[in-house]
Amino acid sequence: MKISDNIEIIDLCLYLKKEKILVIGDMHIGLEESLQKQGFFIPRFDVNEVIERLKNIFSKAEVKKIILMGDVKHEFGTISGQEWRDTLKVLDFLLERGEIILIKGNHDTILGPISHKRNLEIKDYYKINDTLFVHGDKIVNEKSKIIVIGHEHPAVSFEERRDEKYKCFLLGKFKKSKLIVIPSFNLLTEGSDITKENVLSPYIKDIKNFRVYVVEDEVRDFGFVKDLE
Repeated sequence: MKISDNIEIIDLCLYLKKEKILVIGDMHIGLEESLQKQGFFIPRFDVNEVIERLKNIFSKAEVKKIILMGDVKHEFGTISGQEWRDTLKVLDFLLERGEIILIKGNHDTILGPISHKRNLEIKDYYKINDTLFVHGDKIVNEKSKIIVIGHEHPAVSFEERRDEKYKCFLLGKFKKSKLIVIPSFNLLTEGSDITKENVLSPYIKDIKNFRVYVVEDEVRDFGFVKDLE
């Protein structure tokens, strides 16, 4: 689904058609291992499910460059065994399909040892033409016509299905810029319900006037957040 000039939603990713760029949100590889250590019963993560979903996305678009929007791994101050294995496996899969731009997220305090294994530089932000890509946990001093962020992990629920949440994209504004918020690519959790929970990113000022694009079997335009409430 096209949501802006040159920008489309493909499954849980954004695609910039002209530049042939695929944008992937917070993957949080290692989340379930972290939760298991805390005593939560969480199904074992299979990185091959992530790769199979990515294969399907790549089959729908010609890609030359991949932007990872931060929080590729989950742990703040350590690198778990799963994070070493699975993060490198995902990076190797992506490197076979294009150049990787790795943006720093708030969970990426110790991503360096992994990125160095694949000679990847970690950037605070990345800008191409009139589009700025930044994780979204803090505002960077860079202006652009379009700003794309992750960090928020947006999802929505509906009155008829209170116990279910659905990953979604958000389209709104930050000052004079168009702002696009992309969902997490972590397949274990749906994310934070923007109709019930406080927003995290300082880029999001008026959540009620953001347009919602829900990702299920297909992408659906559900109007504005205020309409869902």
